[in-house]
Amino acid sequence: MRVLGIDPGSETLGWGVVEGTGSKYAAVDFGAIKARPKLDFSKRLLTMYNGVADVIERFEPDVLSLEDTFYAKNASVAIKLGQVRGVILVLAEQRGLEIAEYAPRLIKQTVVGYGNAEKQQVGMMIKVLLKLKAVPEPHDAADALATAICHLHHSRLK
Repeated sequence: MRVLGIDPGSETLGWGVVEGTGSKYAAVDFGAIKARPKLDFSKRLLTMYNGVADVIERFEPDVLSLEDTFYAKNASVAIKLGQVRGVILVLAEQRGLEIAEYAPRLIKQTVVGYGNAEKQQVGMMIKVLLKLKAVPEPHDAADALATAICHLHHSRLK
């Protein structure tokens, strides 16, 4: 199974493709899609849509694993994040991908063993689990890889 993990963001969206089953997996590739903060928000959404569409076309994943919404102190940030998630969900539906959504705490619990883990801890565990030479940069890419691994672990339990 090939899983595309997404850590959504309106300025930086992390993505990571992981292949495998259960607890046996390997990184295929990862990265981030960046949109200039000064762009109109609708243009940033289009940048994210086009960037993820390109990743789907290049790597042909079976599943899109997406970080679910979370509580944000700033309502405006939460709304923008929800709009980015919506664009990605529509794209996945258009491409016929299976969609899985996971809460940030569950992703961290699955990868690190602690639901309140810091970004550095997630990055270090991704490096170890995927046998990478370095912690994936930016941290959004590490979070996306963690989201993909989370799906691989939980899909075998279904």
